[in-house]
Amino acid sequence: MPSRPIPGSSGDVLTTLPSAYLPHAATGLLHLPRFIAKAKHVKAHGALPPSYAKNYKRGMDRFLCLHLGVDPAAVEKIVHDSATDAEIDAQLLALFPADLRAAKWNRDYVQKGMTPSGREFLKEALTNMGCADRVEQIISVVDLIEFDEGRIE
Repeated sequence: MPSRPIPGSSGDVLTTLPSAYLPHAATGLLHLPRFIAKAKHVKAHGALPPSYAKNYKRGMDRFLCLHLGVDPAAVEKIVHDSATDAEIDAQLLALFPADLRAAKWNRDYVQKGMTPSGREFLKEALTNMGCADRVEQIISVVDLIEFDEGRIE
């Protein structure tokens, strides 16, 4: 039987965040629903668990914002200042460039971790989770997110 992450090995896990493979309905961008959900969590609870806070507005959030040419803090502000999801979407569409280059971003996003150094990162992360045997199945950073949050068995 394939291994499962050692509970707590990656810190607290927010299983309520949307799948990393779920596109944002208004833009088609992968990861944007996760960034929005994390900003909503901060708005509601004041902070994210440390395991998520260390990469909030950094990591994939920042990579997405670099792709779009916007500041991650601007996305967070829109989420915090908006009353509805429709308002968030409208304001994000006004902030983002007209050409989102969604297909380019989505392809790059799902391939994060597939370089030799990325594979080493994944191997180390999986080893720390007690799952070194899964290095051939968990092939990207996005897969690692899904695995850690229980969406990949």
